[in-house]
Amino acid sequence: MSSDANEIALRFELSEDEKKEIIKLARRALESHIREGKRIEYKSVNPKFATKCGAFVTLHKDGELRGCIGYIEAYKPLYETIIEMAEAASTNDPRFQPVASDELESIELEVSVLSPLSLLNDFSKIKIGAHGLLIKMGYRSGLLLPQVAVEWNMDVFTFLEETCRKAGLAKDAYKNGAEVYYFSAQVFNEKELCQ
Repeated sequence: MSSDANEIALRFELSEDEKKEIIKLARRALESHIREGKRIEYKSVNPKFATKCGAFVTLHKDGELRGCIGYIEAYKPLYETIIEMAEAASTNDPRFQPVASDELESIELEVSVLSPLSLLNDFSKIKIGAHGLLIKMGYRSGLLLPQVAVEWNMDVFTFLEETCRKAGLAKDAYKNGAEVYYFSAQVFNEKELCQ
């Protein structure tokens, strides 16, 4: 990505109404997938929804994680990614059994729309709550979204260590040859936007 394109991507910002539409899209996709086994049809004239963005859809039930899957990098238009990841988080997260239709009322959705990844050499640039991390070494990689560091009250170095651990690496791999990337995310949830 050119530096001009990177600057434009970093300025990509969704309005409150656009966030609501994305959350409602994720809800429709989730419910259609679980209740009917069908992918929803979606059309929008909003060019932001056609922008290729990485995004994650996270499901919570009774305050606990129930599923989370996403694309780190931009492969598809945002609306397609949201539909696909809402479905995948509900049935393809290997940590959980598929969501059952009788759980849908108690599922709360959260969406994280990601900026492009930037290689990081100066760890003092990491801002807890603002940045997520991706650490890669060989065939291993691990990612933690910005909200994870806040939820678990991590400092920068604990955040780096836990991202290494998620990748299956030694906790100090970030100092010993692993590539460290950071990104920002617009994180919004159903409870805040749609009540």
